[in-house]
Amino acid sequence: MIPLGLLAVEEVLQREVELLAGRRYARKDGAPDRVRWGRQRGSVYLLDQKVPVQVPRVRDRRLGVEVPLESYRRLQQPREADEGMLRRVLYGLSCRDYRAAAEAVPEAFGLSRSSVSRRYIRATARKLEALQERRLDRYDFVALVVDGKTFAEDSMVIALGVTVGGEKVVLGFAQTGTENTVACAAFLRGLVERGLRVGEGLLVVVDESKGLIRAVREVFGARAVVQRCTWHKRENVVSYFPKAQQDVWRAKLQGAWRLPTYQAAWAELRRLHQELKRVNEDAARSLAEGLEETLTLHRLGVAEALGGSLSTTNCLESILSQVERRSAGCPAGPAATRSALP
Repeated sequence: MIPLGLLAVEEVLQREVELLAGRRYARKDGAPDRVRWGRQRGSVYLLDQKVPVQVPRVRDRRLGVEVPLESYRRLQQPREADEGMLRRVLYGLSCRDYRAAAEAVPEAFGLSRSSVSRRYIRATARKLEALQERRLDRYDFVALVVDGKTFAEDSMVIALGVTVGGEKVVLGFAQTGTENTVACAAFLRGLVERGLRVGEGLLVVVDESKGLIRAVREVFGARAVVQRCTWHKRENVVSYFPKAQQDVWRAKLQGAWRLPTYQAAWAELRRLHQELKRVNEDAARSLAEGLEETLTLHRLGVAEALGGSLSTTNCLESILSQVERRSAGCPAGPAATRSALP
């Protein structure tokens, strides 16, 4: 939202310049002695982030002094995230109500709704529409990483595509409430309608969400193979142990997934499963559920080359960690926001 916020800042600053000095090239607008006086480098706060901007200047020729912009002074004050405004922006995007989202963006950055013009709203609504509905035909995706993010009582499901050249592209997101099969399947179908090509096969990296995994199978069928995130699987298994024992089991499980061949990794994981059955039945059941799908890259013979990048949802989690940092003011609900992967 930072680029859209900067557009709103430009809009607000230019409106104040017009009030002080009149419209550009108009002779009778504004105060007769006040004129535009170029620009200078400055900075404003959008939420808690300080970003550089070009600040227009106005000068009073009669007094020989610069006229300060009140709107610029206000924008130089840090402002915490407003959860309500953030929700309105996200909800507008998710529901394709881009006008409502465009109207909420300035308010999310502390600008009054009346301070921006209809021109700004039209322009940013088009940009938001381009973000959520841009065509995907031109990309040659080989992998799709899908994960959820919890914001208080709501969940957002986000998709990241990885091209054959290694480029990462955020494809879109949907507000789902929970990661249920119906909502996730509708989101994935929307990606296909926008041109996501899966005919030649697609690797889909997901967390432990059963609803999301069912949605992937329902929408993509045999054209996609699922790689379950080994980080999520590992953490689910070790959560059944006291903290004093968790690091030991983390090391054992991670060592198994790092083995280069499918046969070696499968044999070691089966051995660990038998060991778990003797010490913790719940942990053993957690490991066994969907275990084969944690070895998809091994089965394809690319674990050594791609395991560091695509055996987990880490490439998407790193993006979500930035979102979490920016929306830290949102109160945690019953389902607390997950931390980013190390």
